[in-house]
Amino acid sequence: GIAAVLILAIDIGPNFYIGHQQQQQQQQHHTARSLDRALEDAVSSGILNLSGRKLREYPGINYDLTDTTQADLSKNHLAEIPPEVCLFAPLESLNLYHNCIKSIPEAIINLQMLTYLDISRNLLSVLPKYLFNLPLKVLLVSNNKLVSIPEEIGKAKELMELDVSCNEIQVLPAQVGRLQALRELNIRKNCLHMLPEELADLPLIRLDFSCNKITEIPPAFRKLRQLEYIILDNNPMQSPPAQICLKGKVHIFKYLNIQACRTDKKPDTLDLPTLSKRCLPQSWRKF
Repeated sequence: GIAAVLILAIDIGPNFYIGHQQQQQQQQHHTARSLDRALEDAVSSGILNLSGRKLREYPGINYDLTDTTQADLSKNHLAEIPPEVCLFAPLESLNLYHNCIKSIPEAIINLQMLTYLDISRNLLSVLPKYLFNLPLKVLLVSNNKLVSIPEEIGKAKELMELDVSCNEIQVLPAQVGRLQALRELNIRKNCLHMLPEELADLPLIRLDFSCNKITEIPPAFRKLRQLEYIILDNNPMQSPPAQICLKGKVHIFKYLNIQACRTDKKPDTLDLPTLSKRCLPQSWRKF
């Protein structure tokens, strides 16, 4: 019985391996052809899609892709942002999600049309200052190794969405409060101990600071009138206390209003929307 099995194994062995080799070669040939097709399509359409191709280097050297407006290089093994991509002057959207990129080159400042950058799930330890000279509206940098955000972020006046979740950021610079267009801020899962009061000046609709070390929401946050979603679980909250935080946004804002009334010594700056002017003493009236 054993001899028969051995003979059978010897019989199918070489053919099996040759067949497997041919299959691999065909697959590689098919991949190369589909890669060429993707690059040819990009030349005519201006949309480059090379997502999920296990690329270690940029394959488009023989193609003129300088008119590209959208580039998706996500889910590859790129160790850097290809220098060629930094020459795509009309580029508006660049997706580099899930690669092995450790730094952002200065050449990125050539991309003066770039409004969308996703460089999440890479190996960045620093966001360079020059990045914020671009007209970015969406910046996604979650799941990297960032420990800080440069003050220059305040220059990104058009930024509407900022996601720096799942990093190791310890301090959020006050200059984030200058991002006059910011609607969504995700700072989840970092090492933050406090929130800058300046965030209260933003037109935020969504704020996620869950999974940090924050103990207090500044009373000034009651001015975040447009806020629809506030996500703050997994913080050692003391003010408001955890039981109030659990009740949701309305209760949190009531608490912040009460705190503001207690701490603010100037009566005319109290946020007392329910009191009519005639209820206030003469000296409190503005008019």
